[in-house]
Amino acid sequence: MMGPSHALSGAAVWLAGSWALDKFAGYEQSPLAIAVGTAVCAGGALFPDLDLSGKVTRNKGGATIARTFGVASLFVAEVIEKLSLGVYHATRLSDDPDRENGHRTLTHTLPFAALVGWGTTTLCTAFGKWAVIGILFLMIGLALRGLFDEWAKRAGWVLVTLISAGAAYYTYLELPGDRGYPMLGLAVGVGCVVHILGDLITSAGVPLLWPIPTGKRMWRMIGMPDALAVKVGGAVEVYVLRGAFTIISLLCAAGLLAPSVLRRFNIEV
Repeated sequence: MMGPSHALSGAAVWLAGSWALDKFAGYEQSPLAIAVGTAVCAGGALFPDLDLSGKVTRNKGGATIARTFGVASLFVAEVIEKLSLGVYHATRLSDDPDRENGHRTLTHTLPFAALVGWGTTTLCTAFGKWAVIGILFLMIGLALRGLFDEWAKRAGWVLVTLISAGAAYYTYLELPGDRGYPMLGLAVGVGCVVHILGDLITSAGVPLLWPIPTGKRMWRMIGMPDALAVKVGGAVEVYVLRGAFTIISLLCAAGLLAPSVLRRFNIEV
């Protein structure tokens, strides 16, 4: 799927999960915590595509999100792509085809999603505010690029970077550490899983079973048959799926925020 669809799916899943926890488990979150989790999960749902690099010195090519922060993020994408390709060649079996790039390999696996989620929580716990600010900065920037794709293209990476930095610092000052920090790792990990599931319904597929070998292949791409697959950028993705993700997000956000709004209204009255 394309970037905006991935970001919307991450936001929808996080809001739906937050609503379910609130409704059935009594786990309440502040409006800010809900907003932060949604943004981080939306950014996490784009993170795996940082394995699609371009031409760093000319700031061209690669995935759209790879240019979120200009040449800096494009360079990171180049590093991730080469690392993914290296892991592919190091672990491939005899029937795995040769590859010239690492897109849809390492970062599109469930172990990677688990590692990123665990690593995020570990960094926040070990290094405190600087790790939190850095992670929020990255994920909010990716979320802005995905959720507001056309605006982000017009605004340019400098403005996106400044807004991401300001939002990250403000959020750190306001978000309670006892509940906000652990949820960051969960939000990033869930976002990565949502991305994998989104690519799973395309014909290209993802290496869903890695690192479990199937026959003489380690990197078997699992996707939908052509007749059932969602065409990237097609009408089903752009109108049906994005429309469904938007409706789910709005309904769940309303269900989460309405009680606090009503309580505030009653208090003021």
